[in-house]
Amino acid sequence: MAGEARRGYAKGRAKQREIIGHAVALFGEAGYRGATLRELAARCGLSHPGLIHHFPTKEALLLAVLEARDEEDAQRVQADNVVGVDRLRRMVEVAERNAGRRVIVEMFTALSAEATSADHPAHAYFTERYEMAVGAAAIDYEHARGEGALRPEVEPAAAARQLIALMDGLQVQWLYNPATDMPGTLRAHVAAQLTVPF
Repeated sequence: MAGEARRGYAKGRAKQREIIGHAVALFGEAGYRGATLRELAARCGLSHPGLIHHFPTKEALLLAVLEARDEEDAQRVQADNVVGVDRLRRMVEVAERNAGRRVIVEMFTALSAEATSADHPAHAYFTERYEMAVGAAAIDYEHARGEGALRPEVEPAAAARQLIALMDGLQVQWLYNPATDMPGTLRAHVAAQLTVPF
C-alpha cells in the first residue's frame, strides 16, 4: 500500500513537471494574461478539471512555473557555497545556459514586464525576486572587495543593481537578435570591475 502511494505521488509530480513545461511555453507565447487554462489543459492532454486537480488556480500555476525556473538557476549559482568572484562567474554561466533556453527567457521577460502592474498575481513575487537578486549580487561584490579583487572605485550596491539590470536588458536584446552575446557582454562588464582574471 505504501509502495502504491509512493508510485502515485511520483506519477503526480511527473505530471506537474510536464504541466509546468507546457505552461512555460504558453506563457512565453501569450503572456500570463493571454494564456488560458483550457488551452494549457489541451496541450497537456488533460481535461480542464484534470488540470485543476494539479493546479487549482492560474495563480498557483504561475508561481510554480516561476519557482521551478528560479530553483534550477539557484542550484547552479549556489552550488558548493561559492561566494564573491566565483559566484559572479556562476551568474555569467546562467546567461550561457539561457542562450539555449529561449522559451524560458521569453516567458521570464514577458511575465516580468506584465508583473510591473501592481494588480498582477506575480507582482509581489518579482518585487521580492529583484530585491533578493540585487542583494545577493551586492554580497558577492562585497566579498570580492574583501578578497582584494574589486577595483576601489566600484561600489558594491550600485554594481549589483547594474549587473541585474544588464542581465535582464541583454535577455531582451537577445530575444530580438540572437547574435547578441549575453555571456560575453556580462563577462566583459564584470571583468572590468575586478583586479583579478575573470
